Amino acid sequence: MATITTRAAVARAPQLGWEITELQLDDPQEHEVRIKFAASGLCHSDHHITTGDAPVRLPMVGGHEGAGIVESVGANVRRVKVGDRVVCTYIPACGSCRPCSTGHQNMCVKGLNAGTGMFLDGTYRFHKDGEDFGGFCSLGTFSQYAVVSEWAVVPLPDHIPFKIASLIGCGVPTGWGSAVYAAGVKAGDTVVVFGAGGVGSNAVQGARFAGAKDVIVVDPVEFKRESSKIFGSSQAFATAQEAHDFVVDTTWGQLADHVILTPDAVTEEMVFAAVGMTGKGGKVTITGVGHQNEKAVRLPAGLLIGYQRQIRGALFGDCNPLYDIPRLLRLYDSGDLKLDELVTRTYALDEVNEAYSDLVEGKNIRGVIIHDL
Repeated sequence: MATITTRAAVARAPQLGWEITELQLDDPQEHEVRIKFAASGLCHSDHHITTGDAPVRLPMVGGHEGAGIVESVGANVRRVKVGDRVVCTYIPACGSCRPCSTGHQNMCVKGLNAGTGMFLDGTYRFHKDGEDFGGFCSLGTFSQYAVVSEWAVVPLPDHIPFKIASLIGCGVPTGWGSAVYAAGVKAGDTVVVFGAGGVGSNAVQGARFAGAKDVIVVDPVEFKRESSKIFGSSQAFATAQEAHDFVVDTTWGQLADHVILTPDAVTEEMVFAAVGMTGKGGKVTITGVGHQNEKAVRLPAGLLIGYQRQIRGALFGDCNPLYDIPRLLRLYDSGDLKLDELVTRTYALDEVNEAYSDLVEGKNIRGVIIHDL
């Protein structure tokens, strides 16, 4: 093994977009693997880095949805071997820490450096001209190669396309789990989903698969509203008020059982609207992030107390990567989970800024970078 050169998309400062550059990448150390990426999903969370809404250490290699092949391994790696096809999970799962051992792999303590990309020994694996670069969520899938923890990889069956597998590391389980696990949607429920992008579309699929009677989408972009029907929405509206009026009518005034927030940015106005259309004993689940310097959850306590409503956050949709990634892949394999339809367009690494312009303009459900193999 030896240090190699890799091309990567990096963020050096807010508002500058992504810069394509060459970096030096170290050998994998103990419990680490070096991956040659085949595909990387273009998630909105990475866009928050370049807008300044993600509190991360810069410079940073972008990307936290990736799939590829294990190129080399460090000492004492047991989960995978050289040549294995893998999907990365942006939440590692060591299997032995307190969260992991109690069924909460989405909060594994090995994920504490997601915002710096620093490894647990206090060092970095990406470098250029004496400067250390982190990989977002300790991954950095906007690079041809990356060194990651073995706890952040899950073996991938040979017949699953890398393009599809990359999305299973974040957007799919985050959305699906937000409905199935975090919200706890049940048969006959009325569910409203704000934002029908790469995460929200999977919240729609999860809610429908869990048996919801109505899955109502709120999104200002017509393309996303129309696309949501592919994934199981029963109705789609451009505004929260339109959705509210429909919910009142279809539930005979009882309001929604669940409202799930998966937009590009959660706002105070959105949270207030979500609470207002949630019925007695209902729940608002917040999955999307907000602007860093804005407080999105501010409302009179009585709005929660009077109807015994709940507001909660969801990380990775409460999913357990080692269990739920294979589970979701099996559902895709059986035709019960639509993943091919999520990918609106693929891009080369050099087109990453164009890809994010398309995302901001509402042209994509999910874009995917295809790396040269």
